[in-house]
Amino acid sequence: MTRHESAFRMRRRPPGWRKLTFPSRGILHLTPRRHKPVRQRARDLLDWLRLVVRSFTLWASLSVYLFATGDLLWGGVTAFATIVALIFPAGIREFDMRLDDEFSTDSAEFLSTVTGVTGVPAVGGNSITLYNNGSEFYPAMLEAIRGAQHSITMEQYIFNSGNIGRDFAEAFAERARAGVTVKLLVDAVGGAGLSREIVEIITSAGCELRWFHPLRWFSLHRINNRTHRKSVILDGRIAFTGGAGIDDQWCGSASGPKEWRDMQIRLEGPAVGGLQSGFATNWLETTGEVIVGPRFYPALETTGGLDVQTVLSSPKSGSYTASLLHSLVILCARRSIFIANPYFVPGHRTIEMFADAVERGVKVRIMMSGSHCDTWWARKNSVRLYGKLLAAGVELYEYDTTMLHHKTMIVDGIWATIGTSNFDHRSFQHNEESMVCFYDPDLVARMSDIYTNDLRCCRRIELDEWGKRGWINRSGELVAALLRDQV
Repeated sequence: MTRHESAFRMRRRPPGWRKLTFPSRGILHLTPRRHKPVRQRARDLLDWLRLVVRSFTLWASLSVYLFATGDLLWGGVTAFATIVALIFPAGIREFDMRLDDEFSTDSAEFLSTVTGVTGVPAVGGNSITLYNNGSEFYPAMLEAIRGAQHSITMEQYIFNSGNIGRDFAEAFAERARAGVTVKLLVDAVGGAGLSREIVEIITSAGCELRWFHPLRWFSLHRINNRTHRKSVILDGRIAFTGGAGIDDQWCGSASGPKEWRDMQIRLEGPAVGGLQSGFATNWLETTGEVIVGPRFYPALETTGGLDVQTVLSSPKSGSYTASLLHSLVILCARRSIFIANPYFVPGHRTIEMFADAVERGVKVRIMMSGSHCDTWWARKNSVRLYGKLLAAGVELYEYDTTMLHHKTMIVDGIWATIGTSNFDHRSFQHNEESMVCFYDPDLVARMSDIYTNDLRCCRRIELDEWGKRGWINRSGELVAALLRDQV
């Protein structure tokens, strides 16, 4: 390069190009004063106790001290507790949702607000079929799987070996051998009971089976994020979803403790695309593969007159859609709120919203699993909160025939949702969940009839009875409260 060319290039650079010219003072002057964020503080003694006992700082400091003093055994124990506290941090996040303008569920403002809060518009032209218990929904699901022509996608929390697990595996395998693309995504924790024999049936036929968030040392940071969705989607046109996984415990008609009570729906129409999108997102995260094409996303035609919202909730997005949706519906209810959910562990703010609803004349009924609940931690945390709910006027019912497992919410006789989300912190904050919401008096009336029939198998809880439970039960509730944010 000649001296003339070098001087020419230097002249083309703007003056002061070597100096920092970012106008920080001007931007800081124009920036509005920031308000302090609202922090979710502990609301009672047990909240404080949970935060202290599961504090990362506490266990880390104790571990350093013990290692420094030469106590390697207890130093190792506290180091392990430090890692656990880091992976499973204590704390319950609740949202302070308030309505600037009062509106009810039967108003246009409600539907537009639900769309805005969830980011999902209501899609018309759908049809929904309700199924009660495995004796109804498993045969319908298997028949639809055997009729698939192009693709089968499944996202499942529980897929266990057994008679029904083998039936599904053989149905998937038969379709794969017929040239149908079969992609199965199973949670690594919920599907831990799947035997090698069932896996071999599936994979040897050409089905693609993947584990969501397998337990590995280098991915411990995401161990708490599980996919709790239960969807089977056929040709991108038909979808089944609801509370049930694939396991023998869901077989039957809920006639005894070995036959769980649950509900599923068959969804047809444009709203199926929402569930397919949920599967595609987690399949992409797990495999790196983007599923595309008309096998998975066909042009969907109108199958009925139902408007449906397919709401997906995921902690990765930070929106916590399931929690927001439930809170909004409680605030807008004017006549009735009927909830059926196996694990009902509301936060303090949600209990206040239920109390406000009762004050304005809303009948609030909560149906939960009773003595046959499969999770001790969830049941103890739920029972501990009965007093506040009963004192506020909420009606509580325990389903005692068998394990109640469906997740439904019916509001004012015109709006309802059925899906996979439990009414607890784990579903609201940690899990991948999906809910199908619809605004239709006829279909909601049928769900209300089912709810009323289920009440006949329930025992109503009274405040006096709850107050007389023994010290052993109370002690168990205190212990369970230490893990309330994980159930």
